[in-house]
Amino acid sequence: MSAESTPEPAIPGSDGNNGPRHRAGRREKDRSPRHKALLITAWVAAGVVVLGGTGAGYVYFKLNGNIKSVDINQALGTDRPVKVDNGSENILVLGSDSRSGTNKKLGGGTDDGSARSDTAMIVHVYKGHKRASVVSIPRDTLVDRPECTDTKGVTHDAASGVMFNEAYSTGGAACTVKTVESVSGLRMDHYLEVDFAGFEKLINELGGVRITTTKDIKDPQSHLNLKAGAHTLNGSQALGLVRTRHGVGDGSDLGRIQLQQAFIKALVDQVKHIGVLTSPTKLYELANTATQAVTTDSDLGSVNSLTSFANGLKGISSTNMNMVTMPVEYDPANPNRVIVEKSKAQMVWTALKNDRPIPAAATKGTATGEAKGVVTSS
Repeated sequence: MSAESTPEPAIPGSDGNNGPRHRAGRREKDRSPRHKALLITAWVAAGVVVLGGTGAGYVYFKLNGNIKSVDINQALGTDRPVKVDNGSENILVLGSDSRSGTNKKLGGGTDDGSARSDTAMIVHVYKGHKRASVVSIPRDTLVDRPECTDTKGVTHDAASGVMFNEAYSTGGAACTVKTVESVSGLRMDHYLEVDFAGFEKLINELGGVRITTTKDIKDPQSHLNLKAGAHTLNGSQALGLVRTRHGVGDGSDLGRIQLQQAFIKALVDQVKHIGVLTSPTKLYELANTATQAVTTDSDLGSVNSLTSFANGLKGISSTNMNMVTMPVEYDPANPNRVIVEKSKAQMVWTALKNDRPIPAAATKGTATGEAKGVVTSS
């Protein structure tokens, strides 16, 4: 896992070196719904650990066969940030919106054979695995995408001033990891991805997620209609909430990120208190759904590895989870896009590299949405 060297982070920002711009003009129609299922592996681990104690070999092999993995390390080679051996871990969590199969029905749009990643988070787990910082990367951020090789061995040319989420549609997980490492200067130790269908089914099997909304949320595009008040969201409603951008606030991707972060905290709180461990049947259903829903890097591509990894995350509660958005500012050439606020972003990356809390000054005065406080835990 060691690396030889890495170039300085390539971050277009307020210094004016942004490269050519694309997709100017009005915001394009939002055809790429999003979702997040942070710490989904903790549910996997809970089920697998208990089921493993029964000696049911079939269950182990069934769950093991569910897990899809990609060899990120082989694709990226050695030209990566050096692994900082201080007891911390960085995990890139993605939500993809493939337009094929069941996901087409849930995601909408046309089945063009492509997939996009419009949800990306760097999850930094601090030494001791009791605290975490989560940095959401807006999909509308203009970045310099480095040259990258996907898991099929195809090399893709570098591109300047392109939207962040194009890295996934260009070269899949490998190119997304490469771009994140280039932007942040941080090495990603692991990669996790979850899809639409698995997210919806998992929420249903958990019995829904309890939230409170302080405002009405109505978005025909995400099929969501919630009055202000307490709700127990089913899978479809949860998916609608974390992908809505037009139903509340200013309709921006930044506002959607605020809703997503609030939902994740509610979900983490509920999972930690739900009594699923009392039912072996429920355990199996959750573990089976979760292992089918995720794609991991090859280091986590087995039940044993995923269980060991996830056990280290179960002690993190929402109160010990600091969630921020990568510091950005609106692009002067196109208000529908954002660019990295270089100096403040570097404060975030430096803090995480040194396993330190993200300073409040890193996000003060940066561009934000208008949906903060709209969703809270019930």
